[in-house]
Parts: sequence; structure tokens; C-alpha cells
Amino acid sequence: MRFILAVAAFYGATGVAMGAFAAHGLKKLVSAEMVEVVDTGVRYQMLHAITLIGLVLLATRINSPWLTTSAWLIAVGTLLFSGSLYFLGLTDIKFFGPVTPIGGVCLILGWLALMVTALKETL
Repeated sequence: MRFILAVAAFYGATGVAMGAFAAHGLKKLVSAEMVEVVDTGVRYQMLHAITLIGLVLLATRINSPWLTTSAWLIAVGTLLFSGSLYFLGLTDIKFFGPVTPIGGVCLILGWLALMVTALKETL
């Protein structure tokens, strides 16, 4: 979980940087629609950075493979989901579009793995 915490911190830092860039510099480079795409990536990245910190804290109380799986799925899902939105928003290259739903599925599975943790493990 130490690596997951480092990932969460990285996501937090880069999420703030990307949000600032989207708010102040990106509007001059791409369309308003693409700025919105990047903003969506930032929102999901920041939300899941905080979620990962919560999972790391929960892991100090619960030793569960489901919790570890949840953390990894959310970490990978965030990278794929937000990362693909950043590439799409910055380049408008549609190639990255199909990666976004794969990231979304990983995020959903990560949340479901957390649900399984809640149902199977003693808190």
C-alpha cells in the first residue's frame, strides 16, 4: 500500500497542476469542448486520489486481498480514464477515446471490490 499512497500523492499533485493549466493556459490552445474534457479528467483524478488515500488508511485496519485489488483497480483506472481524457483534450486525437471506457470499467470494478471488502471483512 505504500506504493498506492505514492500514486495517490502523484495523482493529487498532477491533478492540481493539470487543473491550473486547464483553467489558465489551455483555453488559449484548444476549444472549450476540449477544455471540458480535460476538466472531467481532473475531477476524476482528484476524487480518486483522495479515494486511494482512504483505501491506504483502511488497509491499516483491514488486511484483505479485496481491498488491495480495489486500490490497484482504482489506481490503474484513474491512469487510463484521466490520462486518456488529457491526451484527447490536448491533442484532439480520437485514438485515445476508446481507452477512456477501459479506465472507467477499472474504476467501477475497483469500487465493487471495495464493496466486497465491506461485505466480507470485519471492520
